[in-house]
Amino acid sequence: CVFCVSGAAMAGPRPVVMSGPSGAGKSTLLKKLLKEFDGVFGFSVSHYHYVTREVMQAAIAKGEFIENAEFSGNMYGTSKAAVQAVQAKNLICILDIDMQGVKNIKRTDLNPIYVSIQPPSMETLEKRLRDRKTESEESLQKRLRAAKVDMEISKEPGLFDVLIINDDLDLAYGKLKDALLEEIQKVRDTNKS
Repeated sequence: CVFCVSGAAMAGPRPVVMSGPSGAGKSTLLKKLLKEFDGVFGFSVSHYHYVTREVMQAAIAKGEFIENAEFSGNMYGTSKAAVQAVQAKNLICILDIDMQGVKNIKRTDLNPIYVSIQPPSMETLEKRLRDRKTESEESLQKRLRAAKVDMEISKEPGLFDVLIINDDLDLAYGKLKDALLEEIQKVRDTNKS
């Protein structure tokens, strides 16, 4: 597999950018996808584990990252190399990325399929998050505020290729599968030959 010259689209299957608030059901949908299509998808590794802030800032400046962000003093990012490593194995790279990241990726030559997973309503989302019983009230309120912004931005025309409202899991999964079927088929065909 030859990596592309910069400016051309990356070689290999198109990656999938999945975005949506915490509690929208991204993980549940992904688990179903990975179970049904074993050996088709891969994940890129975030880069913050391995490098110092200086090294990371230098790499960002050189344009080696597709997206990056900072949370509670830690820098996170997805490097082009990490995505290319997945594509080189003829796998569809799944990127679970926040709204800011989505907008950053729009400025690159990654050419992914953009999928937004949204809850049917704020009420449903709040119930799902409360049922998890994993966080404090303060943390929960923070997530809900972020989700409200997320849900608004996801409606921007042209930002996502597919917008899935996860009200009914099976219907939502069907929509996700339909959106990715063409790439899944390509991967399977390549693996057969």
